[in-house]
Amino acid sequence: MISLESVTKTFVLRKKAGVLRRARSELDAVREISFTVEPGEFVGYLGPNGAGKSTTIKMLTGILTASSGRIRVAGLDPSRKRTELARRLGVVFGQRTTLWWDLPLRDSFTLIRHLYKVEQGLFRERLDELTELLELAPFLDTPVRQLSLGQRMRGDLTAALLHRPELLVLDEPTIGLDVVSKATVRDFLARVNREEGTTILLTTHDLGDIERLCRRVMVIDHGVLAFDGGLDALRATAEADRTLIVDLARPGPAPEPPGVRLIRREGPRLWFALPPNVNPATVIAEVTRTHEVLDLALREPDIEDVVTRLYTNTRIEPGVAR
Repeated sequence: MISLESVTKTFVLRKKAGVLRRARSELDAVREISFTVEPGEFVGYLGPNGAGKSTTIKMLTGILTASSGRIRVAGLDPSRKRTELARRLGVVFGQRTTLWWDLPLRDSFTLIRHLYKVEQGLFRERLDELTELLELAPFLDTPVRQLSLGQRMRGDLTAALLHRPELLVLDEPTIGLDVVSKATVRDFLARVNREEGTTILLTTHDLGDIERLCRRVMVIDHGVLAFDGGLDALRATAEADRTLIVDLARPGPAPEPPGVRLIRREGPRLWFALPPNVNPATVIAEVTRTHEVLDLALREPDIEDVVTRLYTNTRIEPGVAR
């Protein structure tokens, strides 16, 4: 569905270097990136601000042209076949809407039907289906400007899926949403991927989205692909600490097993950080040998900690101005 081969995007920068002079330099926003996404995959695309995520998305959708390399989306060159690709692609930008601000939501969908040339019967069937799944019925006749952020996001998702695209590209789709709205959007996206086989590429800073939705994760940092694999492999690569939670029978001096550190205490409940090279079984045996224990729990590292550590461990210098 998506294929990038040694793709680089270079921007020309001009800075004031005197009263009448400007210095010219170049910056690689994306450098020699290669990856493929197969039909039906749900892939998370992560990276800090300025890493190159948005540049990649814009090249995939034909908004930007690569400086070098080869891009194919659904078998098409996005920069040369942008109109044809648009009929097979759905895009949602969390901070920008594709809906008409002053029109009722229903009228926005009608205009989008004409843009994508969707047959009237198919449009009605698809709109009814999406309206039920995303619970849009109560505000179909509400002007977009009066919708809450969560309602507007559901409207944007509907607009992106009305023409049944093969590929859905999402840029921060849950940004600013409350817990209930996030859950609704996540459940919907999982269902679209599972039941319709829609390929989804998700960029987000909300790592809860990644943990709940994505089976594969790519991490980009300073324009270079730093990781591509599953969540378990990501955790193993970053080697973040695990957490051992111990409930003692009674408050007292904390155990001091070798190789770990006490990071938190609330009465008889203790939290220990276990480095990747420490065997949890050894620590548990030592704790239970010296103290009466009511309960134990071992937690894998949070994905947010893992990604933060990955950024730190694989820090790549930004593209050098030249």
